[in-house]
Amino acid sequence: MANETMWDLVVIGGGSAGLVASKAAASFGARVLLIEKDRLGGDCLWTGCVPSKALISAAHKASLSRGAGVDFAATMRVVHDAIQTIAPADSREALEADGVSVAEGTARFLSPRTLSLDGSEIRFKQALIATGTSPVAPQLAGSPALNILTSESFWDLRELPAELVILGGGAIGCELGQAMARLGSHVTIVQRGQRILPKEEESAARIVHEALEADGVTILTGRTAVAATATDHLSGVVALDDGQTLPFDRLLAALGRKPSTADLNLGAAGITITDAGFVGVDAKLRTSNKRIWAAGDITGMPQFTHTAGVNGSVAATNAILGLRRQAEIRVIPRVTFTSPEIAAVGAQASFADPARQRVITQHHHHADRAIAESNTAGFTEIVVDRRGRILGGTIVGPRAGETVGELALAVKAKLTTSTVASTIHPYPTYNDPLWNAAVVDVRYRLGRGLIAGSITMLRKLRSLVMM
Repeated sequence: MANETMWDLVVIGGGSAGLVASKAAASFGARVLLIEKDRLGGDCLWTGCVPSKALISAAHKASLSRGAGVDFAATMRVVHDAIQTIAPADSREALEADGVSVAEGTARFLSPRTLSLDGSEIRFKQALIATGTSPVAPQLAGSPALNILTSESFWDLRELPAELVILGGGAIGCELGQAMARLGSHVTIVQRGQRILPKEEESAARIVHEALEADGVTILTGRTAVAATATDHLSGVVALDDGQTLPFDRLLAALGRKPSTADLNLGAAGITITDAGFVGVDAKLRTSNKRIWAAGDITGMPQFTHTAGVNGSVAATNAILGLRRQAEIRVIPRVTFTSPEIAAVGAQASFADPARQRVITQHHHHADRAIAESNTAGFTEIVVDRRGRILGGTIVGPRAGETVGELALAVKAKLTTSTVASTIHPYPTYNDPLWNAAVVDVRYRLGRGLIAGSITMLRKLRSLVMM
């Protein structure tokens, strides 16, 4: 990699956004350099989606054989095997096969058109920032010597903590909390807000709350950890704001994530950041420097791998081809992989306008597949407008993350409930309630207005003809 090379696109960060952007740009014939200072694949591969889902799967199997001992070290080996099986798809070799040059090191902007790679100057026509985010560390009095786990360091565990305290009741805290409880830890979740999963519908979060408690998780809401006393560098006692103390063998912080911009020297490139510290972008993912773009978690948009990947492609296409594609902000599905899962996309019931929108809810105690499997706690809920167009919804139940794909497509394509209802769906599945919700809305609309009048007239005419 010669220093005199003028790169068409330099991508900083080898996570989901950076990987997709690099491959997309290279496929257009651009000279692309991808810079990654740690490991290609990003959080999703090494500390997020892949290991957490492998752990959740192992925990589910353990929950089916309660009383049987769990070999936690073996479980974690399975988790790391899953990572290593997937890692080659994101490797240097795979990228180079797709025409992307890869460099290891720390990138730092020197000017609006140059950056330093560990001291070597790199020139670019355009650049894309995809450095992602990192876990927020708790501010606890008395804890300097304490090794507090985060979603990154959690995967270094080799022994099952007998007492695990988790600070934060969002998706990460709930997913890992339930999994560890099923594997044999006594888990306590401390949530600052009045309920867990505050971004989800309250009725959905309540079902997951009850499911976690059924798995032995203690959930303390409206509480904040203020101090921690270390017994050694791993274990100790955490004190809450109401005076309660919780002993722990390990303490896990799941308090959100912060943008990773410290090394970039953004000011030298003329790049502005938002009040929250994220890289500011316009609707097309361009920064305040017209030659530099950003995609993924670093932009402050919803922090999901699928969002990062899609918007990485958008940014690269705009940069290399000069198109004006906009980032997707309207239809972004999300899934919390607890048991049951919560999946949601688009408009939600709690924000629906009763004057213009309807909410149709199908409880799973009416779903034949759920009844057959004795797993009826969930529901499927959709929001539709007066014309029957599907605007969004929430699904709670097994494999909700699969069902939400159809719901996301319906929202994206502005499909009506008539289209969904008239599409043959396989039976019996956990997808049935979505189809049934569409049928309910179609019947509702058929019974009102001009359509109802037309049906009545046609029925009467048919009756006369058949006399």
